[in-house]
Amino acid sequence: MTLLVHDVTLTYPDGDGRLTALDHVSLEVPAGTLTAIVGPSGSGKSSLLAVAATLVTPDSGAVVVAGRETTRMGAAEKSALRREKIGIVFQQPNLLASLTAVEQLQVMAHLSGRPPRELRRRAVELLDAVGLADKADRRPHELSGGQRQRVNIARALMNEPTVLLVDEPTSALDHERGAAVLDLLVTLTRERSTATVLVTHDHAHLDRMDRAATITDGRLVQRPDPVAAA
Repeated sequence: MTLLVHDVTLTYPDGDGRLTALDHVSLEVPAGTLTAIVGPSGSGKSSLLAVAATLVTPDSGAVVVAGRETTRMGAAEKSALRREKIGIVFQQPNLLASLTAVEQLQVMAHLSGRPPRELRRRAVELLDAVGLADKADRRPHELSGGQRQRVNIARALMNEPTVLLVDEPTSALDHERGAAVLDLLVTLTRERSTATVLVTHDHAHLDRMDRAATITDGRLVQRPDPVAAA
């Protein structure tokens, strides 16, 4: 398994007590598969992504990324792991207004030490993979919302991650563009063998996913296989 979350509990201070964000959550995501996490606001979806991304250390349990247990790592080691093994697609693309699409990707890999020409070649390849090869030199204001989200996805793949974590990628898109983005994520997951976790409020596209789970009040419940249940 490329991503394993095992018996994770996460709490936050809440007045005189503590609020449970994740309650003994376990999740396995094999390479080359996409798992959707659905649930209402405040249910623990974002907390689960933050723990899987090593941005937050749980109170207990284990998070294993590409065979490495992360919860006892120091900050520098986690940062290096995120840079090398984890791609994160945020809900809003947050592209830099002054940079072209290809430059958005090159900046992500700047610390890798690879030659600039190699980085550009990699960036152009990824933009082609998301259908934007002809938009490589466009800036964010020259792109549609769906195109900006595609740049966001390509940027997350720039360092060839083994784990891809995606937060509500269709929330600002209409149904047609949202479906296209989800189809793209499914395709890229297969082609690049990433272990992909997709957090979403949208139940309409679950049949595209390999697996789905519902999180409520910090508890995760696996659903029947979406394709089999359809």
